[in-house]
Amino acid sequence: MSARPHIVLRDADREDAHALVTLWAECAGASKDEGSEAFTQQALWREPGVAEAAAALELNLGHHDKRIIVALVDGEIVGATVCTVGTLTPINLTRVLIITEIQVSPRFRRKSVASTLLSAAASYGEEHNCEIVVAAVPVHSREPHRYLTKIGFNQIAVLRAIQASKLRSRLTMKATNSRDTGKLIAVRRTLRRRTDARGHSRT
Repeated sequence: MSARPHIVLRDADREDAHALVTLWAECAGASKDEGSEAFTQQALWREPGVAEAAAALELNLGHHDKRIIVALVDGEIVGATVCTVGTLTPINLTRVLIITEIQVSPRFRRKSVASTLLSAAASYGEEHNCEIVVAAVPVHSREPHRYLTKIGFNQIAVLRAIQASKLRSRLTMKATNSRDTGKLIAVRRTLRRRTDARGHSRT
């Protein structure tokens, strides 16, 4: 059994763009053989360039309620997680820590990287008086699901995704079909009334 590596944690910054693109791409590539659900997830993944990643990091790090924590081994970023402080619903003040990413390089899995990141995330949540921790994990990622279940996370919701252009197209189509159906029903009712009126006039 290999010794666990020395893991160093720190906050991400704009200069980590290249390393984080490499990490995300490595994790995405490792999930390609995990079935049809993984294929669906892959359809939503688009590898960004370093400039785009740097701009996205700057945008995300500009939110006061968000923190991106990276894990390093021998100076290499081998894991990352994204923490956001919010409320349970928009109409109460129960604070929630939302973990939207738990990325660990396949080369460093089962080496306590994820648990070290989650421990740091939990501390961040405690600092902001969060009563609940919610973790969003891709549906096909079996190992993270097993791990989170093992340490006490329960399933409370299902996340579904669709490309914005496809959603708009389908909603427009649904509305158009609904209007056409309504017009057809109105025409049929008019024809029926006319038929009934003719029948009464003959009698």
